[in-house]
Amino acid sequence: MLWHGKEFPEGLPVGDGWVAAPGQRTVAFPYDGSAVARAPVGDVALARRAVEHAAGLRRTAAGLPTRTRRAVLASVADALEGVAAGMEDLLVLETGKPRADCRTEVVRAVATWRAAADEVVHIHGETVPLDGLPSGDGMTGFWTRRPVGVVVGIAGFNYPMMLATHKIAPALAAGCPVVVKPAPATPLATLWLVNLVRERLVAAGAPAGAVQLVTGDAEVGRTLTTHEAVAAVSFTGSAAVGHRIARDAAPRKVVLELGSNAALVVAADADLDAAADAVVRGGYYASGQACIAVQRVIAEQPVAAELERRIADRIGSVVVGDPRARSTRVAALIDQDATERVLAWIARAREAGARLVAGGERRGRCVTPALLADVPDGQPVWDEEVFGPVVSLRAVPDLDAALATVDASRYGLHAAVFTRRLDTAFRALEELDVGGVVVNEVPGYRCDVAPYGGVKDSGIGREGPRFAIEELTVTKMVVIKP
Repeated sequence: MLWHGKEFPEGLPVGDGWVAAPGQRTVAFPYDGSAVARAPVGDVALARRAVEHAAGLRRTAAGLPTRTRRAVLASVADALEGVAAGMEDLLVLETGKPRADCRTEVVRAVATWRAAADEVVHIHGETVPLDGLPSGDGMTGFWTRRPVGVVVGIAGFNYPMMLATHKIAPALAAGCPVVVKPAPATPLATLWLVNLVRERLVAAGAPAGAVQLVTGDAEVGRTLTTHEAVAAVSFTGSAAVGHRIARDAAPRKVVLELGSNAALVVAADADLDAAADAVVRGGYYASGQACIAVQRVIAEQPVAAELERRIADRIGSVVVGDPRARSTRVAALIDQDATERVLAWIARAREAGARLVAGGERRGRCVTPALLADVPDGQPVWDEEVFGPVVSLRAVPDLDAALATVDASRYGLHAAVFTRRLDTAFRALEELDVGGVVVNEVPGYRCDVAPYGGVKDSGIGREGPRFAIEELTVTKMVVIKP
């Protein structure tokens, strides 16, 4: 493939070189269905080959000096920054995501590689007071962190290059060889990223095969996650697939970043303009295809009607259309199946008594930003993850009911609360059963150096370079009797 003057090797980066893939598939531009490129498709045999090669490099990767790992990670950040414009263009075409969101993805990925480079020097242990018991008198004890071994990283389609970054960078920082599998619909930007990483590894005297990439179907994924040589699996995707991976991968370590139906609580004392702005900004970015996009708005009764009006007034300003345009904020979903599902869920909610306040219509291959009100429990637009430009608003009597409504979900990734009262903010921090609480900002706010992950059906383990490195290392205890 030739992209922005750069010719990419044919096939897949397996082993220390590139190998021919047994198949190909067309990557289509979701907005109009036109072909972007032909992408290589791997199979079970290539998946096994990649894991076995990674297993052979386990000691080599673990033995890379701190300075080498740090230099590689920093140089990848520099290289990615140098091709940011081309990467942004490619992400727009293969994901169909608005340009503004693709630009954010590249910026965040660069920052994550730099943060991982910074964290390499902080992988350390500590001494243990063994003489707390008489049996430890005169003995010395300490523990260190050691790489867990071969890591498999599986990324979702919505932020493919950034999600792969959150798998690859911490694995290299920890000293683990990694095999990454991008989503079948969006392999191109990740292939480019992996090529950049492998070039930097070789330049530093490290093996290119410390990072490999295999594409393919669910059986390829199952082969990767259940291979006996794999020590840890890091997965971003749907709850159903994540739960199956956790069962199949046992006893391997798993880090699961799964779905959600993120809630935004609006207290009676909130700044309603700020809250309405947040709902529109946080509900429809990336065309709603983000696991912490605003999906449920839970407002105290005294302000619910006015909040609804202010949100509805703002929705008309959301530009829907071609994601290549800088002004576009909502574009086509990843494919027609996703579009049909979202429209069907809206229709089902209306049949159950919900009001469609705004949007929710087909426009070409796009779904216009939808605001529903009074959606009853049991409807998928409320209970499940929509992954589309749909926000549902519900009025509740008071703050007690609002917090209870947030926690009534099987998901628990991020939630937000808008309030002017410190005691309300702290109640939310204490009571909400989620991985992160954001006060007076969208639940989609994520700082890539912070711990990120959920509870309940939203997953287990944490991402963010420091925390992912901890997930991908194990403690080794050392006891010395002089």
